Amino acid sequence: MVDFSDFDTRNYPTVDVRTGYAGWVDSYEQTVEDAMDLAVLDRLATPPWPEVRRAADLGCGTGRTGAWLRGRAGDGLVLDGVDLTPEMLARAGERGAHDSLKEGDVAATGLEAGAYDLVVSSLIDEHLADLRPYYREAFRLARPGGRCVLVGLHPYFIMAAGMPTHFTGADGADIAITTHVHLVSDHLTAGLAAGWTLVEMREAVVDDAWIALKPKWEKYRSHPVSAAYVWERR
Repeated sequence: MVDFSDFDTRNYPTVDVRTGYAGWVDSYEQTVEDAMDLAVLDRLATPPWPEVRRAADLGCGTGRTGAWLRGRAGDGLVLDGVDLTPEMLARAGERGAHDSLKEGDVAATGLEAGAYDLVVSSLIDEHLADLRPYYREAFRLARPGGRCVLVGLHPYFIMAAGMPTHFTGADGADIAITTHVHLVSDHLTAGLAAGWTLVEMREAVVDDAWIALKPKWEKYRSHPVSAAYVWERR
């Protein structure tokens, strides 16, 4: 396993996931760019978004992904969200995109087995020490023919930038949230071992749109920044 500490150039004080997102909740919506994940989801060709009738949003956070999906799925979508952090779930509840919200572990959700057309997760995999339990749980939740779509930071970008997931605390200090590096092969190995079939993968790079958002990222132009995986349960 690749250790993020071998690449860390920031050396920020680091907190666990639940503590970090509880502290980040007030500024999260203003600091996370849609280009990181939602724009990548928009480019995927295979997920039949309008046909999704029941979906599980694992690591739903403030409800950004749920709201995105709600805008693309057909009428009658039932959307269940799970997240580790109560403060993030409260914001998701205010947003109103989900039919149910539950505090829990994305690797052991307690949701109904074999019930979901879609399991979706965004910007969570760098917080998982081991990908295998996540992919096993997603497989358990999906019905035959169901999909799992996961999008997150590209491992290359985490290594090249040496930058953990982080936020600015109330006192103005930068705080890191525990970050793990999972190679693309780690995703493929874990997903295949869980029984999934990979049907699409897309990598996004730092381009003009990104430079407009973050001019300091000019030095990362054309570097991979996000990766999305689409799996099918056959």
